[in-house]
Amino acid sequence: MLDDLRQIAIFAKTVDHGSFRAAAQALRLSPSVVSHHVGQLEERLGTALLYRSTRKLALTPDGERLLVAAQAMLEAAERGLQDISNHNSRPSGVLRITVPAMLAHSVLMDQLAKFSIEYPQVELSLDFSDSRRDLIADGFDMAIRAGQMKDSSLKAQLLFTFDRRLVASPAYLESRKAPKTPADLHTWDWLELAPVWHQKTEFRKGRRVKQVKRQTRLSANSAQALVQLVRAGAGVAVVPEYLAEPHIANGELVTVLADWTVDPINVFVVWPPNAPRDGLIKHLVNFLREGFATSTAQ
Repeated sequence: MLDDLRQIAIFAKTVDHGSFRAAAQALRLSPSVVSHHVGQLEERLGTALLYRSTRKLALTPDGERLLVAAQAMLEAAERGLQDISNHNSRPSGVLRITVPAMLAHSVLMDQLAKFSIEYPQVELSLDFSDSRRDLIADGFDMAIRAGQMKDSSLKAQLLFTFDRRLVASPAYLESRKAPKTPADLHTWDWLELAPVWHQKTEFRKGRRVKQVKRQTRLSANSAQALVQLVRAGAGVAVVPEYLAEPHIANGELVTVLADWTVDPINVFVVWPPNAPRDGLIKHLVNFLREGFATSTAQ
């Protein structure tokens, strides 16, 4: 049966190319081998398939009938091979990623959604926590980190930055004298994000740079919870701008010291150094890098 299929394929290629010599070149066989296989097929079927002359080949009626079946066979085989090739070339598998919960409403989600849509055979398992998870010990393939990168053996790629604002509720501001500089805030009730509460926050205005000596009154390991606490009048906090903007727009929050800016936060993707060069991890890293590069350029 296998010999028959091979001979049928050679017969179809011979007809397509119009001669044994041309078919032999396409199939990387000698003309005598091609002629032999066609002759063997004719002998097996007990009928002539081709009229042979010194100038060209012509199909017999039986040859015409067999050619229809042969072409259908080859087309089906080629479709199957192409489907398998396409399947194997498309990323597939599972990626476990730890992500800061504060980024759940950021542009990062748009990029991850685009990746999921473009590569449906990849399963993304996202773990959200504003407490930093250990990439290796906790069994994650990748991590998204916000803030300064510590010296590490892990690989890292900067993806994007986001701005921050110092905010408070209107009710809280009514109980305080309007500040003129960051130094006026040292007695205010500060709310901090627990993972970064010990990091210094710098305020900038032109070339002036100021740090606030502050006493943290309340800390939380969730940026969303911090925003809610500020809305409720518990104090003042530096929060991601994209989390504060909706509440500023509806009057629930007010920007404090609007003429001073707070340093933005860098967001990185982090992965183990031994990840395969062409593996699923690097595929997502490249997708995110290119996606944010394109969005920044627009």
